Formats: sequence, structure tokens, C-alpha cells
Amino acid sequence: MEHQLPEEKVSYLKILKTAIFKENVIFRLVISLCPSIAVTNSVRNGFLLGIAVVFVQVMVNVTVAALRRFIHPRIRIPIFMLIISGWVTIVDMIMAAYARAAYKEIGLYIQIIVAFASILARAEMFASKNKVLPSFFDGLGSSLGFLGALVTISFFRELLGKGTLLGHTIVNAKPLLIMVMPTGGFLVVGLLMGFFNWIDMRFYGGKGAGGAGGH
Repeated sequence: MEHQLPEEKVSYLKILKTAIFKENVIFRLVISLCPSIAVTNSVRNGFLLGIAVVFVQVMVNVTVAALRRFIHPRIRIPIFMLIISGWVTIVDMIMAAYARAAYKEIGLYIQIIVAFASILARAEMFASKNKVLPSFFDGLGSSLGFLGALVTISFFRELLGKGTLLGHTIVNAKPLLIMVMPTGGFLVVGLLMGFFNWIDMRFYGGKGAGGAGGH
């Protein structure tokens, strides 16, 4: 799916809303599911990884858009990957230096942001075809949608699996330990995906997951 915008019809709010909701990385396009399972056993970890992705996605989009006229189409994917790797390395180094406790838990997943399909997809589908400002809003919207999805998944997994939120006890009852295991991650992602797609199809005439542009 291509998103080349006519110059006179650019609506930054529409770009932002489309990227956050209609083309939500996890719940709509169904890509980059690995972190939605691996790091969402706590709200803190889900939030931190989401913030890292926000920075990388925005900077990748801006960089690709700024250089798009100088990137030969035949070598665009390797160039995009180099750009992504550069920004991921910066995030990795900053987090290793200033957030060591969190880095010990999610450092591996910070490094594999390079392989997140969502980052490359936005660079290819949008940033490589549009100017810097629209690409900035597309990257911001896409990554905020990703962040929101991670935090939502983390909320239910931590609350039900540990009885806590951000490490503070909320429910004094025996937790459902399955919720902090990968099985629980798949369960929560599936239920939330089904819920949001039902809302879209029931009230907005949507087509459900994948209907916004495939995966």
C-alpha cells in the first residue's frame, strides 16, 4: 500500500490518526508481534520499549524523507536498514548508559528493533514517498500506536498475572501466572485484537485486522 500525498491535501492530523488507529501496527496491520509478547509482562518494560520505538521510528522516517531523492530505488532497502541500524544504535547506547536497570531486562529487544517490520514498513510505504513533515507525523502516529498497544497489553498482563501495576500491588489475590508467560501474551493480544476489530467492524464499517493494508 502506498501513501504518496498530494501537496495541497496534506492533513497532518489525519496522517496522525490514520497511523495510530486505522493502521495500528499490532492490532490492525498485525506486524512486529514479537515485542508484544516478549516485553509486555510489565507496564514499565512495555512503556520503555515503546518510547524507544517512538524515537527510532520518527527519526528513521525523517531521515528517509530527507534523503529520499538521493537513494537509488534498487538499493533502497539496504539503505533503509543502515539508517534504522544507526538510530537503534544511538538508542541502545543511551539506554545502556542512563537506564541500566531497565536495559538489563529489555536491552536485547532494544537491539532487535532493527528487525521490526513496522519500522521498515513505514519507511518504505510512506517516508520514501513524502516530504519530511508529513513523514514526521506518520512516524509519530505509527510509533504512538505501537506504544499504546504495548502499554495496553502490559496493563492487563501485569494486573492479572502479578496483581500489580508499575510494581505497586493493586489486587490482593492469587495472580494468574499464565498471564506473565508467553501463552498469556498471545491470549491477551488475541483478545484485544478481536475486541478492537469488532468495534471497527460494528461501528465504523471496517474490515478487521489486515483490512487497513495487509501485513
